[in-house]
Amino acid sequence: MKQKIEELIRQAVNTLKNQGDLAQDIAPQIVIERTRDAQHGDFASNLALMLAKPAKANPRQLAEKIIAALPEDAAITKVELAGPGFINFFVNPNAQYQIIKQIHEQGSGFGLSQIGAGKKVQVEFVSANPTGPLHVGHGRGAAYGSVLADLLAAVGFEVHREYYVNDAGRQMDILATSIWLRYLEECGEVLPFPSNAYRGDYVRDIARDIHQNAGNDYRRPAALVQEEIPADEPQGGDKEAHIDALIARAKTLLGGNLSRDFFQIGLNNILGDIKDDLHEFGVDYQQWFSERQLMDDGSVEKALDRLRAGNHLYEKDGALWFASSQLGDEKDRVVVRENGQYTYFASDIAYHHNKLERGFDQVIDIWGADHHGYIPRVRAAILALGADAEKLKVLLVQFATLYRGEEKVQMSTRSGEFVTLRQLRNEVGKDAARFFYVMRRSEQHMDFDLQLATSRSNENPVFYVQYAYARVCSVLRQLDEKGWRRDIDLGMDNLPQLVESHELALLATLARYPEMLAKAALQYEPHQIVMYVRELAMDFHTYYNAHPFLVEDAVLRNARLNLVCAVKQVLANGLRLLNITSPEVM
Repeated sequence: MKQKIEELIRQAVNTLKNQGDLAQDIAPQIVIERTRDAQHGDFASNLALMLAKPAKANPRQLAEKIIAALPEDAAITKVELAGPGFINFFVNPNAQYQIIKQIHEQGSGFGLSQIGAGKKVQVEFVSANPTGPLHVGHGRGAAYGSVLADLLAAVGFEVHREYYVNDAGRQMDILATSIWLRYLEECGEVLPFPSNAYRGDYVRDIARDIHQNAGNDYRRPAALVQEEIPADEPQGGDKEAHIDALIARAKTLLGGNLSRDFFQIGLNNILGDIKDDLHEFGVDYQQWFSERQLMDDGSVEKALDRLRAGNHLYEKDGALWFASSQLGDEKDRVVVRENGQYTYFASDIAYHHNKLERGFDQVIDIWGADHHGYIPRVRAAILALGADAEKLKVLLVQFATLYRGEEKVQMSTRSGEFVTLRQLRNEVGKDAARFFYVMRRSEQHMDFDLQLATSRSNENPVFYVQYAYARVCSVLRQLDEKGWRRDIDLGMDNLPQLVESHELALLATLARYPEMLAKAALQYEPHQIVMYVRELAMDFHTYYNAHPFLVEDAVLRNARLNLVCAVKQVLANGLRLLNITSPEVM
């Protein structure tokens, strides 16, 4: 209906242009809103107020001209001028029933649109370091990113889903060294494990597999490994210097074997685990982009050369700096360290340069909220590369906090004290986990209630929504049990029989679905889908409890069945976008 009214107004504007009342170059953005008070109609537009200044006209007088130029349409019974220039539209009550026919005709395509007009959008999300399994904190970004990507695709964008694999740099060196030290333990060597190494059981598992396959091939005496290594933090030393010295010693004692075997085996094992976890969680990607690729193919140096050519780089204290403070960042950033190694930021510059060269119209980065301070430097880099910084959209996701009863569960990948995404999925199920993760705005803090997520009650929001779908399926089974047949055409011909307040409320909610999808996509707010399906489920449950559907009157029965089947279809459509199942029996 909003689209219909928008088209009627657009025709009226063209009429006024042809009459000379509006300039030909005026291209207004027509906004239609639902009214809050039914006395003011069903929809309203402020177009006359928006056009008053460019048209050099009194807004009320301009509104009168727009109303006079509106084409007649059976769906609109009345148009009124209100206030300083608002145009209120009153919809023909019989027009509201058309939504049931539309849903029946379009089925799973109901609500989809081409608002995105095929524009290419890259959505990069999760991108957790492959140094350990995904934990429950990563789950929220995974659910949010995947639903957002599907939502953008649903409204006509061409979406490319990508995971950036940080498979280069110091953290991977720490991982490889951690695995080797655990391997030495498997060989029978006794040595203290570094406080700053990766301590999870998964490190022991990888080390054990290597030992079973390679025996003692990589064994080196503990005394040689520990010789002249600086003290660790528990012994009063510097934990960073301690682990860096162990990395250097591992590279000396193992040579290329550290990189070829411990690094690569650790990476393949953990990344494979991450891929499996995400797939089982309903998250898949078109591309897993390797940071090492940027190093190996010269992309990092190419990006730095571009910055150098624009006089954005300078040397200081033996390091190479990016003058990002001149482009909106709070301070300049190192891109090449004194030892000649690239920083993580240098790789990020090259990665975003690569994204822009691939021709995306919009690049969406989904980061944890703790990366907020990273945004200005990346924007500065994009500007320095000569690109449009507006093409980058950074969306922040607060990590979810998990509770067991009243006790908060601590999570640290380095210490190994965390609850994995797989453990969460096994405990509460994929559906509940995804639903809970997307229930609030991404930037809002979230406490994950395990007890609520596993309960089979109306207090559990995902159960409540799925139960609405299952209830419609139950009604259709009861129809068969009574030996009755659903007559769709009879129901469609008699939709005006649906006059109860609960029925009219459902019609209004159903009609909002396409509008909601468009807003949720353009505002990057998947939680709007959750809010909507919960509202639709509540309207249905209220209707179910107030009125019988399988009445003796075949006319009314089939009209009601068409209505509840429309509810069933829209619930399925919404849950599908959330990648949540629609169970027929609960």
